Amino acid sequence: MVKYYTGNNTGGIPGNLPQPYFWWEAGAMFGSLIDYWFLTGDSQYNDITTQAMLFQVGPDNDYMPPNQTKTEGNDDQGFWGMAAMSAAESKYPNPPSNQPQWLALAQGVFNSQAMRWDNTTCNGGLRWQIFTFNNGFNYKNTISNGAFFNLGARLAVYTGNQSYADWATKTWDWVSAVELMSPQYQFWDGSDDTQNCTTQNKIQWTYNAGIYLLGAANMYNFTNGSEVWRERVEGILNATDLFFTNGTTGSNVMFEQACEQNNKCDTDQYSFKAHLSRWMAATTKLAPFTTSFVETRLRSSAQAAAQQCSGGTDGVTCGMKWTQGPTWDGTYGVGQQMSALEVIQSNLIQQAAAPVTNSTGGTSKGDTSAGTAGTPASGIATAPITQGDRVGAAFLTVLVFIIVSGGAFWMVI
Repeated sequence: MVKYYTGNNTGGIPGNLPQPYFWWEAGAMFGSLIDYWFLTGDSQYNDITTQAMLFQVGPDNDYMPPNQTKTEGNDDQGFWGMAAMSAAESKYPNPPSNQPQWLALAQGVFNSQAMRWDNTTCNGGLRWQIFTFNNGFNYKNTISNGAFFNLGARLAVYTGNQSYADWATKTWDWVSAVELMSPQYQFWDGSDDTQNCTTQNKIQWTYNAGIYLLGAANMYNFTNGSEVWRERVEGILNATDLFFTNGTTGSNVMFEQACEQNNKCDTDQYSFKAHLSRWMAATTKLAPFTTSFVETRLRSSAQAAAQQCSGGTDGVTCGMKWTQGPTWDGTYGVGQQMSALEVIQSNLIQQAAAPVTNSTGGTSKGDTSAGTAGTPASGIATAPITQGDRVGAAFLTVLVFIIVSGGAFWMVI
């Protein structure tokens, strides 16, 4: 995966992937490398990860760099914010004291998005795009609101601040009210606000299910095992069966049902399975009752993904179609490598520590005004919401799993 990255080359821009990759996918990639460090203890990619994560923060420390104005949407910003949140939760090495800290960066993203909550149409929600001149400004999509929900729930757990939980609940309720989520916990793609979100684009993607799953698991944890949030976690998990019911290698192998069978996946969509994989694994640490369900699917998917990493001139390039087993599908790129990496390393989650909080050993420093450009953030503790021994164990597990998966780690990274 890292071989596609050029930001650390002479003349390159730290944090940017080359064409045809959009900026959000770079943030997702560095999130995967933070996961890799956390799950394996291998720090060889930490320098490029930290460099990239700090270079792209923007002048207000909220991942709004001016060089991304032409393309950055709320979802793009959200993926960088979630990577910073993962760094705080996993005690990834903190930046130098004169640099913005991981928790503060996640707060900066969240605060800037809270101020964009848009009641002018659809009775709320975030738009896909931040700037009016970008295509999609009239689209309120599930992934942008999902990133906001995910971050809010995780910030609530990490900080203990009820205001973040209130925002997460408000976002969940809005997604439900405009029917971007079905009563069966299926997540659609989005809705047009010029029609007041009265119709939905009913495409289902793996990463939408995953982003709400982890958010709901954090809310379950924050509410000390609320039956409401347990039912929601279970409902989302059950609905993911849509993504595990195809192919000759068994029903527990993940696939991207909207585009994989018809060969219509684009550059972004090649990576979506990475996010469902990582968030399913992370869910087990917040809601342990999900462990058996998740492990069964991630184990089968990892074994199939490792087999699919059999292509290219090097014989170890990963394709997308894990359901084809060792028959390489001919595709390659950051998304395919990231997806294989995440599903394989996610099988190490039970040997990993639980995510830390500021009361259980977390060391990342926050900044409640980050991302507000010096003004109070809407809804964060200032306004009411009116709506509603790890290394040793990991080494042993890595060794065993590499034997099972045919040395997949060195192939995918």
